[in-house]
Amino acid sequence: MILLGFSLMLIAFNLRPVFSSLSVLLPEIIRQTGLSSANAGYLTTLPVLCLGLFAPLAPKLAQRFGVERTLLGMLVLLALGTALRGYGGIFTLFIGSALAGASIAVGNVLLPSLVKRDFAHHAATMTGLYTMALCGGAAAAAAFTVPIAHKLGGSWALALAAWAIPAAIVALIWAPQSLRQGKLARQSARAVTGLWRDRLAWQVTFFMGLQSALAYCVMGWLAPILRERGLDGVTAGLVVSVSIMVQVVTSLVVPPLAVRCKNQQLFNVALAIIAGAALLGLLFAPTSTVWIWAILQGVGQGGLFAIALTVIVLRSPDSHVAAHLSGMAQGIGYVLAAIGPLLVGLLHSWTGSYTATSWLFIALTAGAAINGWGAGRAMHVRVTSDKP
Repeated sequence: MILLGFSLMLIAFNLRPVFSSLSVLLPEIIRQTGLSSANAGYLTTLPVLCLGLFAPLAPKLAQRFGVERTLLGMLVLLALGTALRGYGGIFTLFIGSALAGASIAVGNVLLPSLVKRDFAHHAATMTGLYTMALCGGAAAAAAFTVPIAHKLGGSWALALAAWAIPAAIVALIWAPQSLRQGKLARQSARAVTGLWRDRLAWQVTFFMGLQSALAYCVMGWLAPILRERGLDGVTAGLVVSVSIMVQVVTSLVVPPLAVRCKNQQLFNVALAIIAGAALLGLLFAPTSTVWIWAILQGVGQGGLFAIALTVIVLRSPDSHVAAHLSGMAQGIGYVLAAIGPLLVGLLHSWTGSYTATSWLFIALTAGAAINGWGAGRAMHVRVTSDKP
């Protein structure tokens, strides 16, 4: 069980470098390839959109091949997609980002299902641990991608492709467990009906999507925003990394505290307000205070992401429903989340600055708070789970 938990954390570590590594190098990519701000917005949005488009396939793949084997395939494709970005061309950059995003979608959906199945009595703790690993991977990519590019002769392509190495290593570590347990996972598959008609399921979905939109605005555009405000590339990357590293702490603390409460409504609303207000601080407050706002944003965003994953587990009566609710929440949710970074790029292209994005951040914060209130109610989604 310890080996399984550690393996899940290693998998989770590889599910975010694709996003934050691109963010810190975006000014160089724009300058060297001639991408417009609008097209850069499409590039940052593409993998997020794939998270939503391919998430509904994850439960079906798991039922056919087993959860463990599906995760192995996901890791292999993730390594391939990340490596494709190293060819240096615009076409392979987009294709590799799409393939990586599709792979990550599967991992996003199936990890909560495994937690519900194998760590039912420690769901909050395990959710916090793999959320910590998710944040750790994003923080590592934000902090080290620019220095890696400098070591590789200033090549942004090779720096992006370097993150295929840890994904390939984890695939090798995961392979023995996946081949041994895949058959058992297939035998336990069940069909779930009624989920898409359930109000609570939609509130969980919108909560996941809107808080994710905030998160991907941070991962995709915070470094360019800070660089436009006068910070150099390394410092901007470190600010983003610190913000994400703070998420590691809050992602560990929030789930165990939240599950002890009668419901999670106040947690959800408070964390949304903190994350949104801090993002506005990073946009408008004096640059001498960016570290304070980065820490506060990490507190709010890390708590939001951890509790959004936690409510998927808490609102599900069993692991099979959790897989389907996770597929719905992350399928619809990430399609919604893709609007966030896309609009940031478009607003910058239209206005020539990031000031107008403040209204977007306010709208996303309000939507996350409202749906977080509904998703935090102490009840299960009303569905039926039958053997196929």
